[in-house]
Amino acid sequence: MEIRTLRYFLAVAREENMTKAAELLHVTQPTLSKALRSLEDELGKKLFERHSFSISLTDEGMLLRDRAEDLVTMADKIEREFLSLDDITGGDLYLGLAESYQIRYLARAIRSLKNLYPRLNYHITSGDTEQVTEKLDKGLLDFAVLCDTPDKKKYDYIEFPEADVWGVVMPADCPLAKKKTVLVDDLVGLPLFCSQQSWKNDIPRWAGERMSELNLEGSFRLAYNSSVFVKEGLGYLLTFDKLINTSKQSGLVFRPLSPKLETKLYLIRNKYQAMTPIAERFMAQIDYSFVKTE
Repeated sequence: MEIRTLRYFLAVAREENMTKAAELLHVTQPTLSKALRSLEDELGKKLFERHSFSISLTDEGMLLRDRAEDLVTMADKIEREFLSLDDITGGDLYLGLAESYQIRYLARAIRSLKNLYPRLNYHITSGDTEQVTEKLDKGLLDFAVLCDTPDKKKYDYIEFPEADVWGVVMPADCPLAKKKTVLVDDLVGLPLFCSQQSWKNDIPRWAGERMSELNLEGSFRLAYNSSVFVKEGLGYLLTFDKLINTSKQSGLVFRPLSPKLETKLYLIRNKYQAMTPIAERFMAQIDYSFVKTE
């Protein structure tokens, strides 16, 4: 199975049309068709459903698409890493990030690094712990930022300078907005939004035995999307402070939980993954920046 064939496969899967894919790949349609049929023969599975004017993936094709995307990304990353070995002015960084206002510390470190290495390029993936650690473990990322305590056996890590403070984002005109802090009693019976990860790991630390009295109306991976639902009056969002715009013009307010609930943030890297030169420089910059901040 060749990377080139997987690129052909992904192009057809994306375009859902053999002719368009062949044009984008700058190959003839017979060449493309032959490559895909050889791939199906090699795997012993039908990957496409062919229609009069389009083509769609079978269940087996969708499985291969997910795997092929990782393999092609990895191949591209390896190629760029080797090209950057002799490049003293830059390289590529791959980061998987949780949502937090503390990401600003990473942004500042990258800005400083960019001044020293102008050809630095960085690629950001957002997601929860499960999403970013999966990519990190596959070697698709150089670093990840987690809101969970890292596995010390697998990862080296640095703790961020601060901790994120939990609270509730709600409409500014709702009765609860008149309070300075939010208690468990205040949330009982209300429709709540939260990430699945935090509902499982963080909120129980705060609610304790009363966790069963709280109602998860809906789960979100991205805080911004959930804030839109809050604006429409569908519920109350449990999230970190400073993630959502709660200015006077926003129509939303943030109220911290009581007792106070905090979550620490960690920058991690796989212990057994070799670092590229630019990744080593980034790590050194982070060490310097975080110590300076403290």
